[in-house]
Amino acid sequence: MTSLSVEMLAADAVEPITSAGNAQLGIAVLAGIAVIVLLITKFKMHAFLALTIGSLALGSFAGAAPAKTIASFTAGLGSTVAGVGVLIALGAILGKLLADSGGADQIVDTILARASRRSMPWAMVLIASIIGLPLFFEVGIVLLIPVVLLVAKRGNFSLMRIGIPALAGLSVMHGLIPPHPGPLVAIDALGANLGVTLALGVLVAIPTVIIAGPLFSRYAARWVDIKAPEKMIPQRPSEDLDRRPSFGATLATILLPVVLMLIKALVDIVVDDPEQGLQRVTDVIGSPLIALLAAVIVGMFTLGRAAGFSKGRLSTTVEKSLAPIAGVLLIVGAGGGFKQTLIDAGVGQMILDFSKDWSIPALLLGWLIAVAIRLATGSATVATISAAGLVAPLAADMSTSHAALLVLAVGAGSLFFSHVNDAGFWLVKEYFGMNVGQTVKTWSVMETIISVVSLAFILLLSLIV
Repeated sequence: MTSLSVEMLAADAVEPITSAGNAQLGIAVLAGIAVIVLLITKFKMHAFLALTIGSLALGSFAGAAPAKTIASFTAGLGSTVAGVGVLIALGAILGKLLADSGGADQIVDTILARASRRSMPWAMVLIASIIGLPLFFEVGIVLLIPVVLLVAKRGNFSLMRIGIPALAGLSVMHGLIPPHPGPLVAIDALGANLGVTLALGVLVAIPTVIIAGPLFSRYAARWVDIKAPEKMIPQRPSEDLDRRPSFGATLATILLPVVLMLIKALVDIVVDDPEQGLQRVTDVIGSPLIALLAAVIVGMFTLGRAAGFSKGRLSTTVEKSLAPIAGVLLIVGAGGGFKQTLIDAGVGQMILDFSKDWSIPALLLGWLIAVAIRLATGSATVATISAAGLVAPLAADMSTSHAALLVLAVGAGSLFFSHVNDAGFWLVKEYFGMNVGQTVKTWSVMETIISVVSLAFILLLSLIV
């Protein structure tokens, strides 16, 4: 495990856009975050605008020239969108194909047909984890919650006994497993290896989702014993299809990008020769862009054509998948701009100055910073992006495995205690028909369990790898 040291103070080579002292920078950071929180919560401003204004406010409070603040923000926005924008688009296309073709329903029906009443929570966490691999968290919620409500109603289950495992599966995938936007940006910011991060993320995710999902749902069902609200149970999305993809083809399509990236990671470890032919091939097919593009192309046949989609409908499906992600791209990009403003203002160096005499491990520091930003902004992606930028200097001298674990620690911190400034909080509350207190006792506690338990496993792995 890598701890902070005085030598790491030189790791941040970015020339600050201001000469403000640490006290002024600290106040500027708090003020910038406060502006973002106030605009999102009080004035209901879109997160993209709030992050943009907050970045400008941060630079102003830090005493930076407006032109330099604007340059930092736009540079961070551009580099972030350039790095992950195409991947987000490909993920959205794959998710839309999965939903519209009935592939998601096929996975759900196949697993539930083989699940007993006792094993139903475990089936739900499995479904959510599989479907959550290529989908954004919000898309996964919209896709899975109707299924959760139907299962709870037809099986006469407590809603929390079925819902918490599904939410846990989605949340863990979102926070820890690439190609979700947060982990991808953190990997880029920290210079970590994507394949190694993916492999270690899966190791952490499995026990974490079991504890926060099926096990915790027993207690959540006792604390909040409610039934599925009738008004929220919709018609299943693919009932109008004449046919739908097979279970095997759907599962293979979803897992294709993950398999390709894992193959690349294994070859990198075993071969470790960039000039060797096999590694050169796997470096290409295992890159996130090619892996996701391959899954989309395969999905057009195994999902779209298998469901009877014409060429025109396939084109329409792709087109409809791209429009909703404009907001996601802008928010992620603005988060990158905010992160770059933090870095260029010298906040990373300030944190190193404050913590140079601490004996706190770097992994724990990354987690704590992400927790603070998550609590302040309500966004797991913003917390991941910002915290990764702040602890980037710590990753300079880390091994490949420990840099990957730092990415996971930041991702784990970004999931801590979702509350009223998180859109996911309100989605869960409304779909499940709960009040604010009930949502805190179930959803918020579940998110905290995920964050703390995954950190524990990350710290344990750091002693082994």
